[in-house]
Amino acid sequence: MNSIVILTGAGISAESGVPTFRASDGLWCGHRVEDVATPEGFEANPALVQDFYNERRRQLREVAPNAAHRALARLGVEWPGDVLVVTQNVDDLHDRAHAEVPETEGFGLIHMHGELLKARCTETGQVCDWRDDIRPDTVSPFSDDATLRPHIVWFGEMPLAMHVIERALAKCSLFVSIGTSGNVYPAAGFVSAARRAGAHTVELNLEPSLGQSLFEERHYGPATEIVPAFVERLLSR
Repeated sequence: MNSIVILTGAGISAESGVPTFRASDGLWCGHRVEDVATPEGFEANPALVQDFYNERRRQLREVAPNAAHRALARLGVEWPGDVLVVTQNVDDLHDRAHAEVPETEGFGLIHMHGELLKARCTETGQVCDWRDDIRPDTVSPFSDDATLRPHIVWFGEMPLAMHVIERALAKCSLFVSIGTSGNVYPAAGFVSAARRAGAHTVELNLEPSLGQSLFEERHYGPATEIVPAFVERLLSR
């Protein structure tokens, strides 16, 4: 197994204190998803949307990578082949975990749903690092006639770097899904793409996902326990 693709979802960051995307009542941190995670919601009430993501951005200062993030960072260093982590999470915990270890040529990280610590110009689409609050009237550094929006992929928008992800899935020998419910596409379809490529498929989750039957190997429990244990077994082979 030389090439590994790992998909991570909210479950890997939950034990760090990052709220999961959507609760059982359909709300995200007390808000209707349609109000804060769609282009239409942003157009209707930009102040509400900016305040929502400003709060999420500030919360990142209070959390830290956990043992599951660090285990994947270790895998990226010690695995002899390529490792690509594709995360649905908009936090920076994978980034921080990997910053703690030496970089390797074979490691990659893709935030397919965007990043809280980046902002996007509403006119040009250009992206920049951004750690402060964004107001509805914050002027874009790329155009005096434009403002900024969160660099987040909202419902109805295309996830980022899909062509890179699809190429990696087509050639991977191991696909691992961690902490995701398996009900949001296109990420929920990654396991099927990996199976078509002949990859061994593994689910690591708190509980079985909707697509659990598509995985040849399944382990359930807290991410901080099962992910380090899985990485340890993988590296010891």
